[in-house]
Amino acid sequence: METILIIEDDPSMLRGLKDNFEYAGYNVLAGADGQAGLNAALDAKPDLIILDIMLPKINGYEICRLIRKENLDMPIIMLTAKGEESDIILGLNLGADDYITKPFSIKELLARAAAFLRRRKKSQKSRYEFDEFIFDVSAHRLTNNGKDIMLSPKEFKLLEFFLKKQGKALTRDEILNAVWGYGSFAGHRSVDRFVTTLRNKIEPDPHNPAFIHTLREIGYKFEACDAGQ
Repeated sequence: METILIIEDDPSMLRGLKDNFEYAGYNVLAGADGQAGLNAALDAKPDLIILDIMLPKINGYEICRLIRKENLDMPIIMLTAKGEESDIILGLNLGADDYITKPFSIKELLARAAAFLRRRKKSQKSRYEFDEFIFDVSAHRLTNNGKDIMLSPKEFKLLEFFLKKQGKALTRDEILNAVWGYGSFAGHRSVDRFVTTLRNKIEPDPHNPAFIHTLREIGYKFEACDAGQ
């Protein structure tokens, strides 16, 4: 049974989330403030964390930072009443995997959690399939219906990163650090430019992307239901 940790200081919200996740078949741990939640995360090392941002004692941003500092890689979904892009970007840059803004649908939250847990179960892949594409990391090859698709080195690294982080909201800074490396002089425009060239090679309609979705003021998210199989 997979374990979900919910860190939320609103008693009614915490109770409702706990009941719904338990009904869905998960083992649920709860933290009613930031310190209790952080302690539970470090001690129990749950499979996934639902994390409110505005918490007493330690806020959600600091919890996220401290969890990642300990090299724990469980998915973290932020719950936030804030709609400012800067707040969302801060959480993602600190290591959160996704966000959902209050008020939200519990069905949507359960679906997102289940999707992250499915992906986490899969071992590190060297071969990914999505639509009619096969992306073979070890062979450094992308094919579509058996036909080779030529990618530049940066396009290859970008697609590999997207596939490894499928379903995760990615900021441009995260993409820069992963693909170009820390300390690179490249900027956000470089990310956008290479996303455009990659879309032109893999999207059926680059102007209406099916795989690489733009998150306004944040970055991108790669979605392909069968990626990683």
